[in-house]
Amino acid sequence: MAKAPREHRISILLNDKEQQTLDRFCEKYGISNRSRLIRETLIRAILKQLENDQPTLFD
Repeated sequence: MAKAPREHRISILLNDKEQQTLDRFCEKYGISNRSRLIRETLIRAILKQLENDQPTLFD
């Protein structure tokens, strides 16, 4: 499957503590691609919330 080009940029700002936490996490788990980590974590959280928002048979 061909990869879809990423053409849309999103910028975020972190405070010092958030940046330190991200740095420690990436170092501990050997993550070199932070963009991928943040992108996958964000999309996973969004998909989970959308799944939880779906009506169920017994709602």
